[in-house]
Amino acid sequence: MPVFLPGQRWISDSESELGLGSVVECQGRTVSIHFPAVGETRVYARQGAPLTRVAFSVGDRVESRDGDTLLVSRVIEKNGCLNYLGEDQTGSQASLAEADLNDSLRIDQPQQRLSAGQIDPPHWFNLRYHTLRRFGRHLQSPILGLGGPRIDLIPHQLYIAHEVANRPNPRVLLADEVGLGKTIEACLILHHQLMTGRTSRALILVPDPLVHQWLVELLRRFNLKFRIFDEETCQAIQDSGQADNPFHAEQLVLCSLDLFHHNTQRLSQALDGGWDMLIVDEAHHLTWSADDPSAEYLLVEALALKTPGVLLLTATPEQLGRAGHFARLRLLDPDRYYDLQAFQEEEHHYQPVAEAVEQLLRHNRITKAAASQLWDILDESEQQPLLTLLEENDTDEAQRDTARETLISMLLDRHGTGRVLFRNTRAGVSGFPKRELHSYPLPLPVEYEGAGIESDVPAELSLTPERLHADRGHPAWWLVDPRVAWVIEQLKQHVSRKYLLICAHAETAIELQEAIRVQTGIGAALFHEGMSIIERDRSAAWFADPEGARLMICSEIGSEGRNFQFAHHLILFDLPLDPDLLEQRIGRLDRIGQKETVRIHLPYLEPGPQSVLLHWYRDGLDAFSHPVPGAHELYKQLSPVLWESLEGIAGEGNLERLLEETRQLREATQLRLQQGRDHLLELGACREPTASWLVKELRAQDRSHHLRNYLEQLFNSYNIDTEELGSGFILRPGEQVIAGQLPGLPSEGMTATYSRSDALAHEERQLLTWEHPLVSGAMEHVIGQQTGNSTALASKHAKLKAGQLLLESLFVVKCLAPRKLHVARFLPPTLIRILLDANGKRWDQLIGCDDLLENAQPLETQTLLPVINSYRQQIRAMVEQTETAAHHSMEPLKNSAVNGMMEHYTEEIQRMMALRKHNPGIREEEIRLMQDQGLALHKHLQAARVRLDAVRLIVTL
Repeated sequence: MPVFLPGQRWISDSESELGLGSVVECQGRTVSIHFPAVGETRVYARQGAPLTRVAFSVGDRVESRDGDTLLVSRVIEKNGCLNYLGEDQTGSQASLAEADLNDSLRIDQPQQRLSAGQIDPPHWFNLRYHTLRRFGRHLQSPILGLGGPRIDLIPHQLYIAHEVANRPNPRVLLADEVGLGKTIEACLILHHQLMTGRTSRALILVPDPLVHQWLVELLRRFNLKFRIFDEETCQAIQDSGQADNPFHAEQLVLCSLDLFHHNTQRLSQALDGGWDMLIVDEAHHLTWSADDPSAEYLLVEALALKTPGVLLLTATPEQLGRAGHFARLRLLDPDRYYDLQAFQEEEHHYQPVAEAVEQLLRHNRITKAAASQLWDILDESEQQPLLTLLEENDTDEAQRDTARETLISMLLDRHGTGRVLFRNTRAGVSGFPKRELHSYPLPLPVEYEGAGIESDVPAELSLTPERLHADRGHPAWWLVDPRVAWVIEQLKQHVSRKYLLICAHAETAIELQEAIRVQTGIGAALFHEGMSIIERDRSAAWFADPEGARLMICSEIGSEGRNFQFAHHLILFDLPLDPDLLEQRIGRLDRIGQKETVRIHLPYLEPGPQSVLLHWYRDGLDAFSHPVPGAHELYKQLSPVLWESLEGIAGEGNLERLLEETRQLREATQLRLQQGRDHLLELGACREPTASWLVKELRAQDRSHHLRNYLEQLFNSYNIDTEELGSGFILRPGEQVIAGQLPGLPSEGMTATYSRSDALAHEERQLLTWEHPLVSGAMEHVIGQQTGNSTALASKHAKLKAGQLLLESLFVVKCLAPRKLHVARFLPPTLIRILLDANGKRWDQLIGCDDLLENAQPLETQTLLPVINSYRQQIRAMVEQTETAAHHSMEPLKNSAVNGMMEHYTEEIQRMMALRKHNPGIREEEIRLMQDQGLALHKHLQAARVRLDAVRLIVTL
């Protein structure tokens, strides 16, 4: 077991980007190491800790915290710590204690490995070169965090994610209408924040029935592995001694609000979780009034006050009234939204803004009334030139369009809640299919008579009479149920169709699959909560395969989280009571990107509760033709009358009264919501041309072959077998493992594709992008390991004479900074390649890295060592020359990064300060945070260093 003492410097083998660490404390079986360069502390088990002691040798050049260098001539050890003696940059004798070494140093020492003849095969150097080059470019990409998830490239979702995720601590309300992807938007924001380091710890709170849906969505679409917390999990973590506070044991936690209902200890532990981001789904269920807020609201409020980033997801916000809308905003910014009456008065002031924008969008001239209103909103210096361009007859049309867009943008920026609230509507988003309902009345079998009208049978159970029949000792209900025969007939008549069938219960799904197999021999895919995630994946893949199953039978879980939009025939074997659940079922096929009309097939038993519910949904709510905003609230208001109709106890005429009342309430609700719509807000939720630019850039990235070419090189280096599989492929580790197992690749292999459409159609296929864990993990592995940082080869090249000695060096400009600053936006790890001959001539602009590998032969150690021994001084001089050249190349990169950062932050801070005069939605805290970030980034960028990453010695033939 290594000895750890204060003053010693150690480096993390797995996280060398942390820089040099100092021993803080050694207690029992653990050791604490502080890494000053990034301000982080790690605790390791002393036995087997992934740490390497930093120890330099005679001839090495070391650097102090002050930036002074020392050429080591002697090393003295005292009390377990090292002291280096030698010459400083002035030639004077000096010493440097180990504890005073520069914190940003990263020890790779490729030149020491080369000097000792420790070399790797030449192709590893090229892999390292391409990895460093691609890695730095990717981290600086303006679309970082948006291209990796397995999602359609939908403009409004990408715009919201891009706009919100780039804020330091986003606090917003995502309020898109049903089916527009609030979950996708929230997960995109979270994914982006995790990738850029702005977020490390996230807590997601959802209603209990949605926990599994969120887990699947996070894992399958975003490759985010969350841990579900319930009481049993929390207790198990505590009992195992893993952590006193279970919320400290995981970085990414998903749980239901139910966890905290009867356990104040869990709430206290969650409040102490140190979260960076809080996400709350179905936030409209958090009821609030000034005098009597709900326990759930108070819980979320307490967490929101202690968490920098907060995302609230809700249905159309005004459907619960302006007070409910205000309550959600109050959670995001209690200082800004402190009084309901003041909020309502302020909202009225934005009506003229909306009217002005409407006129601009219609390319109408601004009316005098609207222009006079704008004087109170915009500064004269901002407004007058734009209005002049719009009003003058000789203005060029392109200039007029630019002025119009600029004016609209300025007005949207000044909108009251436009910075904290995003809402898109189906009316404003294209790409949704039509719906068609096909209902099939079937006679109620004699065996079911009484199952739906007995007074002791709950209405909800009477909607699934097969379960009541089975519970009474008749498991073969499918022999008498006409719906089964109807399904079989559909399969026989339409052999080219794929059907998604959803029913309420897993038992029904299982027995229905068996009934179809027994009676027809047709195999149907099955999907229910009793299956493992792997089993569900296999069923989904079989159904997605064009030659696979024609029928997928799902329990209610099939309406959660899965995308089956390659099919467009939906069979509802029964109907759920909750209209939101009905919409979720239909939403499996009715999605943006669905190319066909969604045909809803409903075989129902008549007379009985199924028939009543069909009439309510079709003739009252009109729920089959389109989503119904506020449907759940309508259901809550009408449920007593609805249940009476379902139970058949209210007499004739009750159904008609129910339908009429439903229609009146639905129309009144829709009118209220339409009148309360904030058109200006909807415009700001997907602003052009940014939204279209994001889609264009991501599509271009998808079409590019750079990733495919890089991964082919990577897979060959790691001996990964690739087997074609239609439009995808299967990856498996080869028999001979080379340079360690590839991170992110399971031992059993992985099915993958480069095609986004292919990945969306086949959920068992991983979408490989630059952001996929396999790719990002592999790149970090290549960079973090020593393999490839010392190589040698003999090469023949037309531009080089035989018998020459050249040194190829790869340097990386690295800026160590806390992850939350996302310094890579301005200065990512940047590759500098220098190819130098013994006379000091540069060849790197004339000869590419890959060029040298062509017509090359590897040099074995026994061949290389005599060359190194003969030219040792010359090689050292060449290394020093490349270091000098690299430092010269670094300065303009560093200056450009500093200037770019200063320009970005100065412009953004000035813009936000100007907007704050008109829009109190701009938080003072946000401006201060940006100012602090700018100062911190300036400090870290100025301290950027260049380090030698790899060397390759070349002997020409």
